[in-house]
Amino acid sequence: MTFVQKKLIGIVGARGHTGVELIRLIAAHPALELAFVSSRELDGQRVDAHVAEYRGELRYSAPAHEALPQLGADVVVLALPNGKAADCVAAFDQAGVDPLIVDLSADHRFDERWYYGLPELTRLRWHGQRRISNPGCYATAMQLSIAPLKDLLAAPPVCFGVSGYSGAGTTPSDKNDPDKLRDNLMPYALTGHLHEKEASRHLGVPVDFMPHVAPHFRGLTVTTNLYLARKTMREEVLQRFRHAYDAEPLVNVVDEAPWVSRIAHRHHAEIGGFAMSADGKRVVVVATLDNLLKGAATQALQNINRAIGVDETTAIPVL
Repeated sequence: MTFVQKKLIGIVGARGHTGVELIRLIAAHPALELAFVSSRELDGQRVDAHVAEYRGELRYSAPAHEALPQLGADVVVLALPNGKAADCVAAFDQAGVDPLIVDLSADHRFDERWYYGLPELTRLRWHGQRRISNPGCYATAMQLSIAPLKDLLAAPPVCFGVSGYSGAGTTPSDKNDPDKLRDNLMPYALTGHLHEKEASRHLGVPVDFMPHVAPHFRGLTVTTNLYLARKTMREEVLQRFRHAYDAEPLVNVVDEAPWVSRIAHRHHAEIGGFAMSADGKRVVVVATLDNLLKGAATQALQNINRAIGVDETTAIPVL
């Protein structure tokens, strides 16, 4: 058996849904070991009391930002709400400590100094950067749906998104209240959503996006309407997507439109449908992914794996 020198990893903001998923993935990882998991609400409680997959004596803690650099982590994941990451990053910079930092918030997705880690589309842009910005869940689905046809676009793509309420986080709101969501579909941020700006920025084309929250807990679907500059056959569209993703273990191209109910707890994205208009100048593409996994924790681990020099899918179940 090959001996693996494990890297120590810390999670800041580990109480949230994504933090829990990360702990599960790390618990099965041969090259990572949890150094700390921070949560003010769970401070002092055992991690294994909240995440059954974890085996160990580690307890949640609540270190001040200034204390984070002294905790000895080789890798730090910031699983914090938007607007909270900068102080943590500043603490490491001021202490002269340089761990690999992966930010799951939107705080650095528009910062050219950070590597934007959507591996299937940006893998070749990684050149050993120690600061990685993890894409948003909706933005991941939108970009994967549009990128293979970007050179054929005649107009901005229009994306209709529906997510489970886990995407609204753990802080109580209308968007994660099961009673208000029951038998309901809740629209919000119908123009100017942050993921609309993110997808537009990184694709280099404007994208229109209309998000909604549904009563299910996890998984999202994005239906994208793409207007094409010339008549295109469905087979050409399908070939473009297969050429882009057939070698990707965490993107599956399927013929029929995928269902969100089939993606929960799965680590890949599914893209399909490819419904063509009669004139061949419009195609509708459907993408699904688990917003907590490929939309967050799994994608973060893809980026971490590459940065620590192991196979990109290490500890990620690929089915």
